[in-house]
Amino acid sequence: MESTAGVQEQVKAKYGSAARAVAESGNVQACCDPGLRCCDPITTDLYSADQTGTIPEKAVRASLGCGNPTALIDLRPGETVLDLGSGGGIDVLLSARRVGPAGKAYGLDMTDDMLALARENQKQAGVTNGEFLKGEIENIPLPDNSVDVVISNCVINLSADKDRVLREAFRVLKPGGRFAVSDVVVRGTVPEDVRRSILLWVGCIAGALEENEYIAKLTGAGFDAVSIEPTRVYNVEDARRFLTEAGVDVDAIAPQVNDKFFSAFVRANKSKFACCQPGCCAPTPAGAKE
Repeated sequence: MESTAGVQEQVKAKYGSAARAVAESGNVQACCDPGLRCCDPITTDLYSADQTGTIPEKAVRASLGCGNPTALIDLRPGETVLDLGSGGGIDVLLSARRVGPAGKAYGLDMTDDMLALARENQKQAGVTNGEFLKGEIENIPLPDNSVDVVISNCVINLSADKDRVLREAFRVLKPGGRFAVSDVVVRGTVPEDVRRSILLWVGCIAGALEENEYIAKLTGAGFDAVSIEPTRVYNVEDARRFLTEAGVDVDAIAPQVNDKFFSAFVRANKSKFACCQPGCCAPTPAGAKE
């Protein structure tokens, strides 16, 4: 298995390339960049015209997600939102508008080029209640019990240490806080070689969790009321060109692939009674801010 550091470097390189492509050209959909090798059925038509009309075009073009987490949850005025792996900033900017001037939207990303693009998009959008932080989703630089909602858009599947990501999300959420992310999920058993080929297409880096494993990890991190709702099911035909170019016999694997890979809304809650006494939360990981 590849190391966490190795996976992080691959993610940085790929998403840094996407950010530069959008920043420099302004007219090329980042997910179509040959270096990323992602495909349109995953990343297109995720946001309504009402949403995309309120933010800079480059924020839309830099979106490499698999869903629309801002549609997942009823954000309330005055709430604090954290977007894990915020990319070009689309979900942070949309969330900031929904929570209003009394609220706050943080974006967390480890890629300098994406952070620069997101901050420029924020400036153009005139959003003053947003803030983009540099850091890793495995080590969130925010205090315990500091945010109301954690969102993310097709980023958790890219982490090599998903248990740590989920524990960190639980840590920074306030009691009663909500976890509401879009992610790629696998349903059932798929041969490992087939799984790798499909997930390289769907998520650029293989790493999506099986549905029941995702639920178990969220529960293990302390969450309750966990649910996974498929939003876009992937068919092998969606990936035929990519897989053929990769030397995969598409017709042979079709029966093992169809309806098993999907984008999903993943929801969970942190109990209102969680961490009700000082010191009951897990210790803050090294490097995270107190």
